[in-house]
Amino acid sequence: MELPEGFQCEFEGLADGLREAPSVSVRCNLRKRVGVPEGAARVPWCPSGFYLDARVPFTFDPALHQGLYYVQDASSMIYDYIVRLMASDGLPKSYLDACAAPGGKTTAAIDALPDGSVVVANEYVRARAEVLRENIVKWGYDRVYVSCGDTRAFRKLKEEFDIVAADVPCSGEGMFRKDPEAVAQWTPALVAECALRQREIVDNLWPALRSGGCMIYSTCTFNRAENEDIVRYIMDEYGAEPVELPVPDEWNILRREGCMHFLPGRVRGEGLTVAVLRKPGECPVRGEKPEKKRQEKMLPAIASCRKYLGRPDEYAWAVEDDTVLAIPDRRMYARLAKVLDLRLKGIEVATIKGRDVIPAQSLAMSCALADDAFPSYEVDYGTAVSYLRREAVTLVDAPQGYVLLTYRKRPLGFVKNLGRRANNLYPQSWRILSTHTPDMPPEVLR
Repeated sequence: MELPEGFQCEFEGLADGLREAPSVSVRCNLRKRVGVPEGAARVPWCPSGFYLDARVPFTFDPALHQGLYYVQDASSMIYDYIVRLMASDGLPKSYLDACAAPGGKTTAAIDALPDGSVVVANEYVRARAEVLRENIVKWGYDRVYVSCGDTRAFRKLKEEFDIVAADVPCSGEGMFRKDPEAVAQWTPALVAECALRQREIVDNLWPALRSGGCMIYSTCTFNRAENEDIVRYIMDEYGAEPVELPVPDEWNILRREGCMHFLPGRVRGEGLTVAVLRKPGECPVRGEKPEKKRQEKMLPAIASCRKYLGRPDEYAWAVEDDTVLAIPDRRMYARLAKVLDLRLKGIEVATIKGRDVIPAQSLAMSCALADDAFPSYEVDYGTAVSYLRREAVTLVDAPQGYVLLTYRKRPLGFVKNLGRRANNLYPQSWRILSTHTPDMPPEVLR
């Protein structure tokens, strides 16, 4: 690989590391109780992450679509480690991932946060926000909002979040060996442009961070202008205090001026730079009084859907645009809805269509789904792939009505069984487009 003209290798051995072949790694979904396969090479800083010997056709693995694992570069899995340290008191947190698509760092944070934490995942680009929403839904955590919009909106959410993550748009030097386009588009002018945008994003997000809370700032680039200089700006402008995390020497993460650098050639992963900064002051005690139990507007659709969740009383229930919603944290939702374009509001339980209340894919993927909510029907690999292509499937000796298909005893999605045929309810926009089916399923989780 030829490095772009003007690129400066500030770190010894980096140029050689960028010419090495990239690694392949995945992270298991702890909230769906998936463990690392026995004998797998583990990612040192993430207990649920492990390396693969080679890339496999992930698209054709039902486990990926079931949200049982996420394909993620090992360096980015450091978010699991950082968030666990930030939330080590075990109390629920409010967490914002402001530049979240496609969702890898958000889902890593979800697994590291204590139960009851509420997560907001935002993405500026509309198409990327839809990908983010899909990946969040598949991961199955019930207390997530997905929004689409400029980070300026978060200026209005004063001291809302205990932790704010900003994996900001950058010049992409850390992706050189995986993405030829990153090499082609790199220029010194791009670095300067990105640094200005990064300061603007930090300025937008800082008011939303609680006093005593932490900001996780990261880029997939190496240069000082987008990393150490931005960290210094946050410290000088806002009085932020750098947080020195305990990092074992054997991880080979390079530290410099408040930043942790993951450098190809030193770590088994792509280029990443991360810094953690604490906002001055004491974290205030939440001033909200306990919410009085209020009478839900018990529409018939809501009444029929409550039994689908294991703990229905933990949510506020509503019907919006013919969608039945189980909304986490009513008061926080009210604040968010005033300023954000929300694309996901907790669990989309069902869609109302005439007299039918059709269970949603979000419900099938949710960890909150009650075990006995629907009759289930186990399918083989070929049928699972056909279902994920949104093709017609035939069920033998299955009850009529809505049926939850499972693959290897885990939820795959819903069909409406009519007897002679079953209507496939998998989301049209999520379907596998390829007509190829491997002879054997990819065995990522073995």
